[in-house]
Amino acid sequence: MRIDFNEVEEVTIPGMNHGTGTMSAKMYMDKQGKIIPCVIHPGGSIGLHKHETSDDINYVCAGHGKAVCDGQEEILSAGICHICKKGSEHSIINDGDEDLVLLTVVVER
Repeated sequence: MRIDFNEVEEVTIPGMNHGTGTMSAKMYMDKQGKIIPCVIHPGGSIGLHKHETSDDINYVCAGHGKAVCDGQEEILSAGICHICKKGSEHSIINDGDEDLVLLTVVVER
């Protein structure tokens, strides 16, 4: 299967999961999960939320930030992969001056 994200509409999401600021994302979704190239803009965050039915895999392409997963803080930078497993809760925060660029894969299980 080939997905051309150049043909997927980008959306701007304010306060994702009751977070702060904005993020931009393109999303492919089917019953097995989601693939989401996204950007959390400076000062923005994805609010704390629980993954009831899926694993959430976030690969950092650029920028700096942090994730808080089940109360544990993880520093994020390019080349780091943050995984929030099914049943866990997490948030992702851009605490840098540049965009935090992620490739997020959500796997339903």
